[in-house]
Amino acid sequence: MALALNVYKTITSVASTSVVGIYTAPVGYAGVVLLAQVANIGSETHTVTISHKRSVAGVAVTTEIVKNYAVPANDSVSILDGRLIMESNDVLVLSANNATNLKFIGSILETLK
Repeated sequence: MALALNVYKTITSVASTSVVGIYTAPVGYAGVVLLAQVANIGSETHTVTISHKRSVAGVAVTTEIVKNYAVPANDSVSILDGRLIMESNDVLVLSANNATNLKFIGSILETLK
């Protein structure tokens, strides 16, 4: 069976205080993050950290996209101004200072390499 040329995905996650991988680009595909937003459903400002993680020569290299970014109460923020290209096995990582009030949504295009 042939692999699909393009696959669109929506990923959602409630941010926790632990660092959690929320998306891994599959082998044979590049993941193009088209949209990344975080909503704060709480009544206080909370912070979010979103990072890109890649293994280089067996060593995990983490690059923060935003670190401790303040999301106002009852509001949302767009994390990306453009597109983020993720190669096979790259991981999008999420954490926050609150375990229940920050919700992530992302749109990703997986395209066959």
